[in-house]
Amino acid sequence: MGFAQCGWPIWRTDDFTPCFQEDYLKILLPVIVVGLSLLRLLISTLLRAAKLKPNRGYDRVADNEQDRTHLPRDEEPIDESDEDEALAIGGGRLALAKVTTKGSIVQADTPAGQTLLTVIEVLAIAGLVGVNVVALVLGAYSGRHGKIAAIAGLSAWTYVLILAALRLFLGNTQWRVPHLWNHTAAIYFAQWLFSLIGFRSAIVHPATQFRQILTIVDFALTSLLFFMSISTRKGNKTVILEWEDGIQPSRENLASLFSHFTFGWVDSIMWEGWKEPLTADRVWNLLPSDKAATVLANYRQVKKTTSLSFHLLSYFKGMVAAQAAWAVMSGAFTFAPTLLLKAILEYVEDPTQAPRNVLWLYVILLPLTDVIRSVGDAQALWIGRKICINIRAILVGEIYAKALRRKAAAGNDKVLGEDKKDKAPAKKGFFAKVKRALGLAKDDKKTTDQSAAEAAVAKAKDKAAEADEQANLGTITTLMSVDSFKVSEVTSYLHFLIASAPTQLLVAVILLYNVMGYSAIPGFIIMALLLPVNIGFAKTFQYTQKKIMSATDKRIHTTNEVLQNIRIIKYFAWEHRFETIVDEKRRAELKALRTRYMVWACAVAVWNTVPILITFFTFFVFTVIEKKPLYPSIAFTAISLFMLLRYPLDQLGDMIAHVQESKVSVDRIEEFLSEEETEKQKQLGHDNVDETGNKVIGFRGASFIWGGRNTVAEDGSMAFRLLDLDVEFQEGKLNVITGPTGSGKTSMLMALLGEMTILKGRVFLPGGRSREDVRADPETGLADTCAYVAQQAWLVNGSIKDNILFSAPFDEQRYKDVIVACALERDLEILDNGDETLVGEKGITLSGGQKQRISLARAVYSNSKHLLMDDCLSAVDSHTAQWIFSNCIMGPLMKHRTCILVSHNIPLCVPFSDFVVQMTNGRVTAQGAPQELIAAGKFGEDFIQKSRPGSAHVSRVPSRVPSSVGEEGDNTMINEADGSESQTKAQTIKKEHKKQDAMEESKATGAVKWPVMKLYLTAMGKWWFWVLAAVVFGAQQFSGVATSLWIKEWANQYATDEVVAPTFNMNSQSYSSQTVSPTYFASIATYVKGNDSNTFSASSNKDVNVGYYLTVLAIIGIGGAVAALVRDMWIFFGSLTASWKLHKRLMRAVAGARFKFFDVTPLGQIMNRFSKDLEAIDQEVAPIAIGVMSCVLAIVVTVTLIAWITPGFLIAGFFITILYVFLGAFYLHASRDLKRLESVQRSPLFQQFGETLSGVTTIRAYGDERRFIRDNLAKINAQIRPFIYLWAANRWLAFRTDVLGDLVAFAAGVFVIMSLGKIDPGSAGISLSYAIGFADNILWLVRLYAMNEQNMNSVERIKEYLDVEQEAEAIVEDNRPPANWPAHGSVEFINYSTRYRAELEPVLRNLTFKIEAQEKIGIVGRTGAGKSSLTLAIFRALEADEGKILIDGVDIGLIGLRDLREAITIVPQEPTLFMGTIRTNLDPFNMYTDEEIFAALRRVHLIKADEVIPGAVSTALLPQTPVAPVESDSEPSRPATATNKNIFLDLSSPVTESGNNLSQGQRQLLCLARAMLKKPTVLVMDEATASIDYATDSAIQETIRELTSTIITIAHRLQTIADYDKVLVLDKGEIVEYGHPWELMKKTDGSFRSMCDMSGDYDTLAKIAKKAYKSKQLVDVDGGDEQSTTTTAEGSGTGDEGKKDGAN
Repeated sequence: MGFAQCGWPIWRTDDFTPCFQEDYLKILLPVIVVGLSLLRLLISTLLRAAKLKPNRGYDRVADNEQDRTHLPRDEEPIDESDEDEALAIGGGRLALAKVTTKGSIVQADTPAGQTLLTVIEVLAIAGLVGVNVVALVLGAYSGRHGKIAAIAGLSAWTYVLILAALRLFLGNTQWRVPHLWNHTAAIYFAQWLFSLIGFRSAIVHPATQFRQILTIVDFALTSLLFFMSISTRKGNKTVILEWEDGIQPSRENLASLFSHFTFGWVDSIMWEGWKEPLTADRVWNLLPSDKAATVLANYRQVKKTTSLSFHLLSYFKGMVAAQAAWAVMSGAFTFAPTLLLKAILEYVEDPTQAPRNVLWLYVILLPLTDVIRSVGDAQALWIGRKICINIRAILVGEIYAKALRRKAAAGNDKVLGEDKKDKAPAKKGFFAKVKRALGLAKDDKKTTDQSAAEAAVAKAKDKAAEADEQANLGTITTLMSVDSFKVSEVTSYLHFLIASAPTQLLVAVILLYNVMGYSAIPGFIIMALLLPVNIGFAKTFQYTQKKIMSATDKRIHTTNEVLQNIRIIKYFAWEHRFETIVDEKRRAELKALRTRYMVWACAVAVWNTVPILITFFTFFVFTVIEKKPLYPSIAFTAISLFMLLRYPLDQLGDMIAHVQESKVSVDRIEEFLSEEETEKQKQLGHDNVDETGNKVIGFRGASFIWGGRNTVAEDGSMAFRLLDLDVEFQEGKLNVITGPTGSGKTSMLMALLGEMTILKGRVFLPGGRSREDVRADPETGLADTCAYVAQQAWLVNGSIKDNILFSAPFDEQRYKDVIVACALERDLEILDNGDETLVGEKGITLSGGQKQRISLARAVYSNSKHLLMDDCLSAVDSHTAQWIFSNCIMGPLMKHRTCILVSHNIPLCVPFSDFVVQMTNGRVTAQGAPQELIAAGKFGEDFIQKSRPGSAHVSRVPSRVPSSVGEEGDNTMINEADGSESQTKAQTIKKEHKKQDAMEESKATGAVKWPVMKLYLTAMGKWWFWVLAAVVFGAQQFSGVATSLWIKEWANQYATDEVVAPTFNMNSQSYSSQTVSPTYFASIATYVKGNDSNTFSASSNKDVNVGYYLTVLAIIGIGGAVAALVRDMWIFFGSLTASWKLHKRLMRAVAGARFKFFDVTPLGQIMNRFSKDLEAIDQEVAPIAIGVMSCVLAIVVTVTLIAWITPGFLIAGFFITILYVFLGAFYLHASRDLKRLESVQRSPLFQQFGETLSGVTTIRAYGDERRFIRDNLAKINAQIRPFIYLWAANRWLAFRTDVLGDLVAFAAGVFVIMSLGKIDPGSAGISLSYAIGFADNILWLVRLYAMNEQNMNSVERIKEYLDVEQEAEAIVEDNRPPANWPAHGSVEFINYSTRYRAELEPVLRNLTFKIEAQEKIGIVGRTGAGKSSLTLAIFRALEADEGKILIDGVDIGLIGLRDLREAITIVPQEPTLFMGTIRTNLDPFNMYTDEEIFAALRRVHLIKADEVIPGAVSTALLPQTPVAPVESDSEPSRPATATNKNIFLDLSSPVTESGNNLSQGQRQLLCLARAMLKKPTVLVMDEATASIDYATDSAIQETIRELTSTIITIAHRLQTIADYDKVLVLDKGEIVEYGHPWELMKKTDGSFRSMCDMSGDYDTLAKIAKKAYKSKQLVDVDGGDEQSTTTTAEGSGTGDEGKKDGAN
C-alpha cells in the first residue's frame, strides 16, 4: 500500500485506522491547510501591490456633480473592505478621522495584554516545533511514514511560527501584513481537530509511553493556541470606538470568536435591560460599517446595470455566500442527532458489539453536533439580519433622496406595481375558474358594462396619464414603511431558499432510502407534488397580499386626509360621514384579508394532511406490495424522516413565495426610483449668467407647463401654462408681481425656481447649486442663493427657533432684528416656551399668520441674496402687513437683496417697488416701473398713489414692535396671558425653556397589562367563542397523539416479544417555519433499527389485517387535518372581528377627540396607529396566538407522556424548566423594550418623511437637500439600532435554549448509560425523543410569547387612543333644536368666559353682547385679543367656563354638537381641500344639484359673469356621464393664442392632495363657495379672504353684503369691515368697544380709530364707513334709537324684509 491509500472503512469498531491517522491527519491535511494559507497570502500581497500603484485599477462611478442629494463629501466614508488597512494609512496607526461623524469622541480600544498574548503564542508554537524536532530525531512516530509525519509537522509549525513572529514584530509598523491573525487562527483550529483525534487514540489505545507523552504535550499546546485564538478579540487588534452623541459604541467588534458564535457579546445589553427598562440612549450604536451613510456611500459606488433586485443581490453576494455556507453546515448537522440516537439505541440492544468508550463518544457527540448546528443556524440568520439592515438603509435612503429630486406636483397618481398586463382578457381555464369561484379573480362582467363613451374617455385618459403619472405622498410613505421593510425582511431568510432547505432535502432523501428501500418512492412522489402545491399557495398568498396592500394604501390615504383636515370636518360636523367612507375602505381591506386567511388555513390543512398521506402510501407499499413486516423501528424511523422532510419543503414553498412577494415590492420601489426627476438643476444651471455674460434673474421667451410636456386632459385642455414670458427682474431691488386670483403668480415663482416643466426659452436664477457649496460674499455677508417663502407656510418639526435658523449659524443680534422686523416679538412673549415652542407637523400649534411670519423670518434670516416671497402679507392683518412691509421688506435687513414679492396688496407694495409685473391667466399683461404702470391706469381708476411722507426705506430695525402690531395668534395651544403680565414676565425672568422634543412618543414600559389583553380577547368574541376554540384546539392536539398510538398498535402486531413501542408525538406545528426543531421528530424513534433479530422474532406468518390498520390511520389523519382547518378558520374569524371592531372604535375615538388633542399630537403618531399598529393587529396577532396555544398544548402532552414512561426524568425536567424560565424572563425584559423602542423610533422617520414630501419645493429652493439627507440617515440609524440588537437578543436566546436542550439530551443519554441492561430500547427511545422535543417546544413558547407581547404592544398603543378625551355628544335626543333652527340668526353672549386648559388664564372674560339677526359684525383686535377664541367658542371647540351663548334663543351648550355645527357655518383661515374633484370638495355627500354648485362658484367669482358653463343643459339630464372628446385628434393644433381653461367650469376637474394644484386664493374662494352652498343663517369668517386680490375681494364683499345671514368676520383688512353694521374691538379677551364703525371712528381716542390711523388708509376707510352709516340710517325707518349707544348692542337688523323664511 502506497502513501494515503488506506483501506475502507477508516472507522473500525472504536477508532480510526492507524493508516488514516498517520497519512491523512498528520501529513496530508496539515500540508494542504498550510499550502492554502500560503497561497492566499501571496495573492493578497500581489493585489495590494497593484492597488497601491498610483493608477487605481478601477474607475469610480462618475459623480453627477449636479446632484444635490448625494452624500456630502465629508460624509463619504472610506472603503472598509480591509479594516486593517484603514488603520495603517501612511505607516503608524491613525485614528479613523474620516469615518467619525461630527460631535463624537473617538477612543482607541486595545485588548488587554495584546503583546503578552502574542508572546505566549510564539512560545507555544516554539514548543510545538520542539515536539516535532524531538519526534523526528528520536523517531517517536513509529509507522510506515513516521519520519514524513514528523517533517510535515515540523514544517507546518515553522510556517506558523514565522507568521506569529511577523505579527509580533511588524504589527505596528508600515510593513505589516494584514489579516495574518486570520491565518494563524484558522491553522490552529485545523491542527487542533487533527490532534484531538490523535489524542483520543493515544488515550484509548496507547502505543509506547514516550509517544503517548509526546501526543499529550502536542495536544495540550495546540489546545492552548486554539482556545487562546477563539477567546481573545478577533484579530487581537486595536479597535477605534466612537462615542457619537454620548451613545455607547457597539461591543460587537470587540468580541472574540467564541463570543461571536455564542452571542456572548450581547450579554451586557441583556443585563442592562434586565436591571431597568432600556431607553434609546442606552442602546448601543451601530458598527461604523453598518451606519446608513457608510452603507449608502459604498452602495452608490457600484454602477447599477441590471434591475434593482439583481443589483442588490450582486452587491451583497459576498454576505449571501457566507450566509449560505453557514446554512449548509447547519443543514447537514440537522440529522446528526437522529443518526447518533439510532447508534446509541443499537448499542443498548447489543452492548457486546463495542467497548463502552464508544457509547460515551456517542453521548458526548449528541449535544456537540447540535451545538455546531445551532452555531451554523445562528450565524446564517445573523448575517441575514446584517444584510437586512443594510438593505433597509439603502432602500430608505434612496427613496428619500429620490423624493427630494422628484418633479413637483404632476398630474395623476400612479399605482405602483400595477401590471400593465392586467388589462388582458380574462383567462379561461381550470385555474381561472377556481379563482373565480374563490372570488380571487377580477370580475369580468364589470368591464363589459362600460359604455362606449366611457371607454373612449378612458383611452384618452390612459394616453395622457402614462406620461404624467407620479406616486402620491401616501404611496411614497408606503414604499418606505412597508415595501422597504418587506424586502429587507426577506433577505434575512434567504439562506433557507438557497442553502439550508436543499441540503436537508438531500440528506433526508438518502437516509429514507436506506431505511425503507423502494417503498420510500411513493413518499418522495407526494413530497415532490407538495412543492408546486406549496408554491401555488404562496403565489395566491402573494396575490392576496397585493390586494391587501392596495386596499390598505387606499384606507391609509383616506384616513390621512381626514386627519389632515380634521378641523374643517369637525366644524362642518362631517365626522360620521367621513367615518363611513373610511369604514368602506376598511371593509374592502378586511375582505382581502379574509381571502388571505382562507388561503392560509387551507395551506395549513394541506401541510397537516401530507404526512398522513405519505405514511399511508409508504406503509401501503411496504406491507401490501412488498409484503415486508412493519417493525416499530422501521415505522418510526420512516415517519420521523418524513416529518423532517416536511420542514425544508415547507421552507422552500414559503421562501419562494416571500421572495416573489418582495420582488413585487422591489419592483414598486424601482418604478418609483425611475420616475421623472425635477429639471431644476438643468433649467437653472450653475449660475444665472446669460449669453452676454450678464447676471440675470428672469425669463427669456419662456413658456412653462405643470406636469408633462404634452399632457392633454380628457377634454382636450392642457394643464395650467405660463406663456411667452419675457421678464427681467431687477437685482438687489424690490420686484412685485400682481394679478387677479389664479392668474399664475405662484406659478411664475415656481417657474423661476425651476419647478415647472419648461416648454421653450430660458429661465435665470442662481438656484442651481447646493447651499453648502456657495460661499457668502465677505463684504455683505450674503451668498448667491435663494430663499423662498411659500404661500402656505411650511415648517419643520421642531422649535420656532430651529425653523427660523433653518440650521444657519446663530447670530443673536441679527436674530433679534429679524424677530422684530417680522413682528414675531409679541407672539413669542405670549407662547409658553417662547422661541423654543414646538411647531409640530405642518406647524399645527400656530395660527396661519404666525406660521407665515416664521416662514418669512426664516427667509430673511438666511444669508441668501435673493428672496422669493409668495404673498406673505396675506395671512396677517393690515397694520401688521404695514409694519412688515416697512420694517422687513423695505428695511435694513433687505439691503442689497433681490426681493420678488407676489402680493395683492397693491396700495401698500406697488408705489415703493422698483419693478412691477402684472399677470392675467398665465400671461404677463404689463411690466415696468410702477409709476409708468400707474400712469397708464393699469391698476384701475380708484388707485391714486397716496403720498406717504418720507422714504419707505427704514434705515434700522426698531427695537420693539408696537403693541398693536402682531396678528391674531390665539390658537388652541397658546397660553394667552394678559399682555401686561407677559411683558413683565419677559422682563423679570428669562423664562426657563425646557427643550421639548417634537418627536417624543410615549412608550409604555413593563409587561403588557391585562386590560390590553382583555380588550383584544373580548373584541374577538364572547365566552362561547372561546369555549369552542378550546374544543377545536384539543381535538387537533389529540389527533396527533392518536396517530402515534395507532401505529404503535399496528407495529406491535409484528413483534412477538412485545417491546414497549414508543408513542410518537406528531403535533402539527405550522406557525413558524421551525416551530419544533426537526431533531425532535427525528430522534423520536430511530432507536430500533439495528439488529432486529435480537429484539424481534419476525412473525411475518401472522396475518395482520393491513387494510384495517391503514383505513383507521387514514381516518385519524383526516380528522386531525379537519380539526386544524376548523381551528385556524375559527381563530381567524375572531381575529377579523377584532380588527373591524378595534378600527371602528379607534376611528370614532380619534374623530371625536377634542380640538386640543390634534394640537398636541403630531399627525405621524396618529397615522402610526392606523398603519403599523393596525397592520400588526390584522396580520400578526392571530397566527402567533395560535402558535402560543399549540406550544402550550404540546408541552402539556409531552410532559404527560414522559411522566407516564420514565418518572425519573421529571426531576431533570424540573431544573431545566427553572433555567428556561430564568432565560425567558431575561430575554423578555430586554426584547420587549427593544421592540418598543424600534416601533417608537419609526415615527420620527415617517414624520420626517412626510414633512419633507410636503416641503420639497421649499427645501429645493433653499438648496438644502443635503442637510435633510443627513437628517434622514441619522433617523434611519436611530431606527435600525434597537432593531438589530433585538435580533441579536433573539439569536442570544436561541443559542442558549439550544444549549439547554442539548443538556437535556446529554442528561438523558447519561441516564441511559447508567442503567444499561436495566432498560429496554423502547423506553430508552421514548425518553430520549421526548426529552429533546421538550426543549424545543419551550424555546418556541418563549419566542412566540415574546412576539405575542410585542403584538399586544400594538393593541396597547391603540388602546391609548381609545381613551382620549372626547367632545360632547353629537346629538342630545332630549334637547334637539327645531328643524329650521336658526331661523333668524341672532347670536347673544351672556357673561361668557372660557379657557383652553384648566391651568391656564381665561382667554375670553365675561363677554356680554348681542348680534341681531342678519347683522354683519367685524371683530378686530391685536394678537392674542381672543378673536379666534371667539369663533372657537361659537362652535364649542372651547366649552364655556361660565356664562352661555344663545343663537336664536337656544343655549348652544345644551344641544348636540352635530346639531349645532350643521346649523352654522365657518370659513376657516386655512383653506382645507380634499383630494378628488371640485364637485366632491364643494359637496362631498351629493346634497346639491350642479346648478346650485355653479351658482355658488359664480357668487365667489371663480366663474366670471361672462363665462358660459359648457353643456349646462345636459348636466341636469346626465349628471355623471362624461362625454368622449370626439375631436381629440385635431385638438393639439389649437389657435395661435393659447389660453388657460377655467377649470371651475368643469365640476369633475381634479383637485390634488390638499388642493395643491390650485392657487391659495382659489382654495380660499372654493372654501367660501362650500360655505355659501349651505345657505347659512350664521356665517363665521376667519380671515377668509386673505389670499385674494383686492378686486375679487371687493366683489366677494358685495356678494357677502347681499347674503341674508348673520355674518361674523375676523378681519385683517379693515376695508373689509368698514361698512359692516357693527365692529367689536377685543383686547385681552374683553370687549373694549362695540358699535358702528363710523361711530367708533368719530371717537378720536378710541382703539378702533387708532387702528384705522395705523393702517395708513384712514381716509378711504372713513369714506366707506360714513357712506354705509348714512345708508343704514335711511333703511332704519322703523327707527330704533337713532344714537344707539356705543356699547349696548341694540342696533336693529336690516329691516325684517330681508329675513329668510326659516330656510335650512
